[in-house]
Parts: sequence; C-alpha cells; structure tokens
Amino acid sequence: MEGMGIWMLMHSEMSFYMNPDSYTNLVSIEHRKKFGQFFTPPSVARFMVNWVLGDSEKEIYDPAFGLGAFYDASADYSKLLFHGSDIDKNIVAHWENETGNKLEIRIEDYLQTWGYRWSNIVCNPPYMRFQKFTGRKEIIATFQDKLNIRLSGYTNTASAFLIKSIYELKPKGKLAYIMPLEFLNTGYGKTVKDILTRDKHLSAIIQLQCESEVFPDATTSVGIILYDKRNKYNYVHFHSLSSSNELNQSIHSTLVNKVPVNSLSSDSKWLAYFQRNVISTKRHIISPLKDYGHFKRGIATGANEYFVLRPSVANNLGLPLGSFVPCITKSSQIGSAIFDKLDFDELFRADSAVLLFNGNGRKDKRTSEYIQYGASKNFHKRYLTEKRSPWYKIEYRKPAPIMFNVFSRGGYKVILNKSNAIHLTCYHGFHPNILGVHYVERLFLYLLSEVGRSILSLSKRQYGNSLDKFEPNDLNEASVPSPSFFDGLACDVVKDALLDIKKGGSVPYVVEDYFKELLCDSHKEGKN
Repeated sequence: MEGMGIWMLMHSEMSFYMNPDSYTNLVSIEHRKKFGQFFTPPSVARFMVNWVLGDSEKEIYDPAFGLGAFYDASADYSKLLFHGSDIDKNIVAHWENETGNKLEIRIEDYLQTWGYRWSNIVCNPPYMRFQKFTGRKEIIATFQDKLNIRLSGYTNTASAFLIKSIYELKPKGKLAYIMPLEFLNTGYGKTVKDILTRDKHLSAIIQLQCESEVFPDATTSVGIILYDKRNKYNYVHFHSLSSSNELNQSIHSTLVNKVPVNSLSSDSKWLAYFQRNVISTKRHIISPLKDYGHFKRGIATGANEYFVLRPSVANNLGLPLGSFVPCITKSSQIGSAIFDKLDFDELFRADSAVLLFNGNGRKDKRTSEYIQYGASKNFHKRYLTEKRSPWYKIEYRKPAPIMFNVFSRGGYKVILNKSNAIHLTCYHGFHPNILGVHYVERLFLYLLSEVGRSILSLSKRQYGNSLDKFEPNDLNEASVPSPSFFDGLACDVVKDALLDIKKGGSVPYVVEDYFKELLCDSHKEGKN
C-alpha cells in the first residue's frame, strides 16, 4: 500500500487537562529536567490523536501521561477508553478529576512495566540523554531479555519508549510519537530505524522546524513518528513544517520526500530526507570524504583551567615554552578562513590563551613544581586525567590542515590551518592520507563554498534553536568531489582563490560555478 493515510478531524476547544503553566509555576525546572518533561501543545496533540483514532478501535494508551494533553485532545470521541502511565507522582497529583471519557492512570515506570498490549498509542516520551538515563544498564538488559534487542549504551529515554511501544502495539494498532529526531542521524539510532522499517508499517515522519514554538525549553530537533500496523507502506513520507499551524491544514503540501522503504538504510542519515535532493546523480564525480583522510575530534584535556594558559601566566610562573604546545583553545580565537603562523603570533602577543601545557618528559624544576601544584588541586583525579599515564600527558595530535567547528548556527566555520597550532574540542581536525595531502586546499575551498555547504547540510545533526552539530564520522561520510573532479580545478585558480580569501574575500565565482556541477539541475538554477 502506498500513501500515508493522514486525515484530520477538527473539534471544538475543550480542556480537561491541567494547564502546563499552573504546574510549571509550582514545580522547579530541576524536577522537570529530572523526568524529561516537555508538555505537548494542544494543536499537536489533536493532530496525533485524530490520526491514531480516525479509523481504528476507540481505545488509546499514553505511556507518558503527564498533564493529559492527549486525553484532552480525545474529548470529541465518545465512549473512548483512555489508559495512561506516568512515573512522576507530583504530576499525576496535579491531574483534576476527569468528566469525560473513561480514564485509567497508573503511576509506574513504563520502561520497567511489561506484559501489556495496546490497540493505539500516543506519546510525548520523557527526553533524557544517555548520561542522565537513570537505570540505563538495567533497562538495556531487560530489553535484551524481553525483546531480544541489544540497545546501544547511547540510547536516550525517548528512543527506548518508542521501541517498547512498537512491540506492544496490537496487530491492527496505530502509533503516533512526538520526540527528538536526533536518532535519525546517530549510531544508536540504527536499531530504532531497523525496527521502524522492518515490517513496512512506518507511514511518515514529520519534522517540526518550529521546535521552539512547540517545546520552548527543548534543546534538540523534534518531530512526529506515524506508525500503522493496519497497513504496509512501500514509501515513507518525510514532511517538514515551519509552523505547528500547518498541522491544522492538509499537510500534504509539506511533503519533502517520498522514499521507498526498501531504500531506507538504517546506516544512512535520515535527516537528509527532510531536504530536497541537492546532489547530482552523476556518482562518478562524488566521493566520500573519508577517501582523502579523516576528521578527528580535538584534544580533550579534562581540566582546561589547568592545562590552558595565557603567555603572561606562563611567564609569571617561570614555565619554559618547551612545556607548552601552541594550541587554538576557543573557536572565537580564529576570525578568518585562513589561519597562519603570523595570525598565531598575533594571538600570542595579545596574551590570548593559546598555550597548552604538556609536562610529559620535562625535567626542569618549574615544570615539576607546576605538576605538583596540579596534583595538590586534585586535577589528576578528574574523569579524563585519571585515565592517563602520566596524568599530565596530553593526547598527541599533529596540526590539522583543515579545522571544522563542532557547533554552529547559520552556517559552519571551516579553517585552512597553515600554522603549527593544534586545537581543542572546539574544532574537529582533518588529517589527510597519502591521497588527501594533494587535495587539502581543494577540499577546503569546497567545504567553504556555498555548494559544499548545501551538500554537507545533509550530514549535520539538528538541535533546538537552529543549532547544528557535526560529529567527525558525519564529516567522514559526507559527499565531496572525486579526485578526477578536483583535478579539473586548475592550480592557478586554486592559488588565486586562496589569496582572495586570505584578504577577506569569499570563494570566487569561478570556483563556485565549477562546483555547481555537483548539484542536481534544480539547485544549479537556485530553485528550491
């Protein structure tokens, strides 16, 4: 069966559930963060409930009941049996006695409660990253025992909720989840994507670009998963909405891509499907960046306040320059796209924090005293330092000829590094292989170009408030020109382009025009 079967049913505004403001005014932000609570706006809840209940049994379950937004959204469905679970006694205590459909709420930990099956499920699951995922190891073991699924240790609570709900859905059930979409581009998300597509029941994924409108406190991108066990779908529809108001209209106009389910690899990054294809089908002119080398994260010291010093501080301590490595410690220290030794010297003279302490192998008195000072302040007992031997030995890195900033808003920053400075985790560093050393400058021009930015945007991870992030492997798998295509860019053109950029200019039109061959025809003409 093709198509997604989304339909809308408008109903009058009714409100049985507790207003979120009355709850959040009484309960601390710390408490809400502990339970990963983000409350569902009525317009979103109505859309999800209408999609689930439109042509199926009049029974519904919400495993993260919260303030009852989905229950409120179901008010127009007569004789509906509504089940709910929530782990937080405080939030259930704020629930007012219902006067509508029959309601059953249980205070329980959904991820620790087994043995139920449900006709329909709607949910806005709690969102906590794996670091804050309480009892993660026990839950991973339970999933292995109950479902024979091995979850990654990086799995967050929302993804665990989704997987469990899919397995608890009855044969003709429907499911609608609103949740973070970061799993579409992450390693731990492979298992989630495998489960979503395994039996062709995934109907659609709707990206809400208006995440700050929907969840003002969210720090990650969000979307709606529509899963339908009543039907099989040969295509998965990817929608992108700029406003939640579009949920009250026909969302077919928001369709971005219709992707055959058989071509949806769980190894690929699905966030790219929320953008119309920009890459040419001429695959011989495209290569993965990893053919030229690899990006690695920057150095993590574990205690920047000890290892990173200004030249004046190092001088006052009597520490020899031999105890330091020149280092870019903040993204803001570089303001231009090409950074050379003269630029580093200017930072040094300005007393910027560009010295990275490395006392390993040093025998002089002042260095030994500084190491002893660090131990007296327990820097050697930090999470990272205690794993190193000796604790004051920093990771070895060669200066990376290309540096790429980790987080960005409105476009990433890429640097051609012609200095001997290494860098901390504010940048990822590109380290070329034997082939790549011949193409560093061309790779830099491509990454800096508008064409390169368009193509690399398919590999980024999207977070809330328009925050983008690239992990090293995201970059290593990104599409770049093939060697034969790069070879068509003349050496004198490359040289002139670098001179223009060093003077403060942008990538010259002649280079941008050359790279446009990498784009599909509609994007060559600047069309959406």
